[in-house]
Amino acid sequence: MTKPIVLVTAAGLSDSAKTILRDAGAEVDYLSGVVTEDTLAGKLASKKFNAILLRGSPPLTRRVFAAAPDLKIIAKHGAGTDSVDIAAATERSILVINAGDANADPVAEEAIALMLALARDLPRLSRNMTAGVWEKPSYQGREFRGRVVGIVGYGAIGRRTARMASALGAKIIIHSRSRVSDPEGAEVEENFERLLGRVDILSLHCPLTHKTRGMLSDKQLRMMKPTSLVINTARGGLIDEPALVDALKSGRLAGAGLDTFAQEPVDPKNPLFALDNAICTPHVAAMTVDAMARMGTIAANNILDYLTRGTCDTSNVVNPAVVAQT
Repeated sequence: MTKPIVLVTAAGLSDSAKTILRDAGAEVDYLSGVVTEDTLAGKLASKKFNAILLRGSPPLTRRVFAAAPDLKIIAKHGAGTDSVDIAAATERSILVINAGDANADPVAEEAIALMLALARDLPRLSRNMTAGVWEKPSYQGREFRGRVVGIVGYGAIGRRTARMASALGAKIIIHSRSRVSDPEGAEVEENFERLLGRVDILSLHCPLTHKTRGMLSDKQLRMMKPTSLVINTARGGLIDEPALVDALKSGRLAGAGLDTFAQEPVDPKNPLFALDNAICTPHVAAMTVDAMARMGTIAANNILDYLTRGTCDTSNVVNPAVVAQT
């Protein structure tokens, strides 16, 4: 293949990724604005695209694949591939590959930042102080050190988050659907619902699948202590948002720090935004200069390795059955 034709599902890439693709002679098109199934299908039908560099979570469905008969690879600019119909991609021999742990450190940092901000009451204290309330004579908070942090999902991001929280003095309990071979001194709890009643902070780091969607709903939230916190830097669909809002409003949950949401972009009228005990950020945990360069570079190289050399980093392949076919 002499000239890869690549569709980027966003308005741009890091300079390093652009350079890699340009030097390889790739033709690159970009999509701007909200990328829908219609947008993708229409664009893919316009040229013989053989690669998608996937930024964000636009829907890559059977209908989209039908519009792209020359598509050979989807390279994720990050880790999550829940917006891709993996079964349909595999049937069409389209390789799906992610960028490994390129964004693990900044996402873990954001999870820790949300934990600390909520654990030390920073949003409320800041808000009250700017409103003229000086709480020093009466305020008594709790230290982060000694709190029990439950890490759900022990991949690259979950592992780094556990390591950081442990370094700050927290006790770590891990719950993972995959076998945890090296918990690094942490406890492993195989029963998710039993975990919920034990933790002070629950931090979600698992992928969104049909098994994990809505894993934290009203039933599970009622199992948590009223002093506990929920942190989600993974995927919004893991949490039943109306149930979370109810738990935060009623005092059955002390707080929530969220970087991901069930619907993105988020409706400005989302009831979470009106709550004093919720911190919301616009799915930016991985959006640092360094991480963007790493993710873009890895995704671009994944495309070129596969299309021009027939090779790939099998540890990051989402559908290994396609590799077995080649």
